[in-house]
Amino acid sequence: MAEPTRPRYHHGDLRNALLAAGARLAEEGGPDAVGVRAASRIVGVSPTAAYRHFENAEYLLAGVKDRAFQALDEAMRERVAAVQDPGDRLEALGRAYVDFALREPGLFRVAFCEKGALPFDDLPAPLALVARVMDELVAAGRLPAQRRPMAEIAAWAAVHGIARLALDGPLATVASETYGAAVDRVIDVTLRGLTGEGIAS
Repeated sequence: MAEPTRPRYHHGDLRNALLAAGARLAEEGGPDAVGVRAASRIVGVSPTAAYRHFENAEYLLAGVKDRAFQALDEAMRERVAAVQDPGDRLEALGRAYVDFALREPGLFRVAFCEKGALPFDDLPAPLALVARVMDELVAAGRLPAQRRPMAEIAAWAAVHGIARLALDGPLATVASETYGAAVDRVIDVTLRGLTGEGIAS
């Protein structure tokens, strides 16, 4: 069996090579698989060289966490790029979030693992993107201003919850059609709850 291809790096770029290796470890095994020695083996350098850039596994995990959020943000931006209606944009962001969780479970688990948690004041880029779309809804008259505070947190909690139920909860074993229907329902209820559209007064 051929050995896996090692990431190439130029002199001075070992840090990025180790982060790429850490992301690969996360993709394959989640947060617990990310380690400096394991990453150094993938890159093909000594652990001593790797430790000059990352003092321990937690520092490397924090760097991989940043990369995971960046990958999630890119996936969400790509999905919403061609969508104009703010309600449709919010729905597209939610679906992109759930799809990323199922497509990249290792990175998703790393992004939200307890180690290296981001402080609340430092909003992850995906959440900041959702917040901007919420502002678009307000500007379009679709989201009442009094419902705007913390609306991105409410939407985030809804899609994050359904994603985690599929990864590590009871929805992990249901048929794809059942899970798809559950996602549709969560997104529909969330949008209607935020905007009040389609809800009798």
